[in-house]
Amino acid sequence: MEEIKQAIQSVVKKLFDTDVDVELTRPNEQFGDYATNIALQLGKRLKNPPAGGSREVAEQIVQNLKHHDIAKTEIAGPGFINITLTDEALCQLIDSKPAQDHKGKQVLVEFGDPNPFKEMHLGHLYTAIVGDAIAHLLEASGAQVKRLSYHGDVGMHVAKWLWGRQHAEDNNQPLGYYYAIGAKAFEEDSQAVKEIQELNKKVYEHDTSIKDNYDEGKTKSFEQFDIVFKELDINYDKRYLESQAAKIGIDTVRQHTGKVFEESQGAVIYKGEKAGLHTRVFITSQGLPTYEAKDLGLVELKNKDFPNADRSIIITADEQSEYFKVMLAALADFDKPLANKTIHLAHGFLSLTTGKMSSRTGQIFAAADLLKNIMAETKKAFPKSDVQHDTYLAAVKYSILKHRIGGDIVFDVKESISLEGNSGPYLQYAHARARSILKKSHVSSLNSQVKDFDTSERTLLRKIGEYGEVVDKAIAELMPHHVATYLYELAQAFNSFYEHNRVVGDKREPARRWLVENYADTLKNGLNLLNISAPEKM
Repeated sequence: MEEIKQAIQSVVKKLFDTDVDVELTRPNEQFGDYATNIALQLGKRLKNPPAGGSREVAEQIVQNLKHHDIAKTEIAGPGFINITLTDEALCQLIDSKPAQDHKGKQVLVEFGDPNPFKEMHLGHLYTAIVGDAIAHLLEASGAQVKRLSYHGDVGMHVAKWLWGRQHAEDNNQPLGYYYAIGAKAFEEDSQAVKEIQELNKKVYEHDTSIKDNYDEGKTKSFEQFDIVFKELDINYDKRYLESQAAKIGIDTVRQHTGKVFEESQGAVIYKGEKAGLHTRVFITSQGLPTYEAKDLGLVELKNKDFPNADRSIIITADEQSEYFKVMLAALADFDKPLANKTIHLAHGFLSLTTGKMSSRTGQIFAAADLLKNIMAETKKAFPKSDVQHDTYLAAVKYSILKHRIGGDIVFDVKESISLEGNSGPYLQYAHARARSILKKSHVSSLNSQVKDFDTSERTLLRKIGEYGEVVDKAIAELMPHHVATYLYELAQAFNSFYEHNRVVGDKREPARRWLVENYADTLKNGLNLLNISAPEKM
């Protein structure tokens, strides 16, 4: 594709003495393999355009465009140029790899981030799966990725948990139970508010009177988090804590107070209005750091540990978007390079078909519970399967990754495990089906490029060849859903092909076996990019 872009650019330079950026798109197959609107762009830019306008510009380009990968060119409408590749060129596309745009670069990806003393909920599951997929995409483009997580082990939620633990009649309840008690008391009892605020100070001061309960809650929390992450096959390189970032954040804010930050009624604030945002508190009147100050401390910690990182990507729910804008604006006021390489990527909410969850009260649907429910449904749907674990994980991950990051998702457990819709298990089945066909075939695939594909074979070949472009787009936009959508379309394209074309026993078996092999390999590669396995059988 790059060679064809360069060929068009050379023709335009020769004909019109103009440098252009050529964009190739994928039109409907009936119009060709690629299309470009470069003639329409030139028709508006040229000082002395041809009398025939954009269409005549297109005609001149087509007359002079010669390349060994192009079988034919056609002009459509006011000047669109449609390009059909040779079969040899389509075969070459199958071997194309993701562009190594991040080769030699180090990228930090922070995601997951459940807070100890609270349940890991569906939102954390969303963030963890999306973040891990983005990390895989970046690695495919040559990046050295460091997977990071950040956890709030200090703050009011910890104080509420400690209060609940102290006042609970039963000390053998799940962690979320004690937080729920404290959160409810904080809303309804003025005396409890004072006691929880005092506990909050003790947390920051590392008061020994709360140490035993604090250590117990923190340890059990991370044990539970690690069970979920291990189950999801998500591994982190480093874990950061708010307690580590708090003092650094306070020192950073104090250091820049008077220039970037200012004092107001005993607190230290940043007036975001100068950046078109809003004012936020970074240090409270009690001298405690807010999330904003602690995040500045985290930025400093990351920069100290990974000074050569080229990008730092932070993935959270979109409810934190405005907060991150202010934090990054403040950072830019005293360290613009560090702010410029820090990116906040926001996603929507994950809820169930049964309704939304609530984090404020502690009455939430835990991530671990959703995983258990999906595993139970998977066992019911596939009682004799040897790959139940792989299937249920595919159901969980794909149900999230098939959606564009940013929108809300309503998770339907039954739909997630279905073999008849756009689901992870469906794609796994599609892969296993292709491998089954290959096992039944005992001929050798054609080693050399095929030059005489029939229409249906060419359609499948064309779809397989889109893989590299789709992955490049997903990497550039940090959007895994592009890969998920493509894999579903690829599986449908194969189903259509196989419905009308026999493979085993057909006179075209060597060529078609070669197509099936490349289809299965592409499907497997795409699923692996999403950290979803591709079993040989279901």
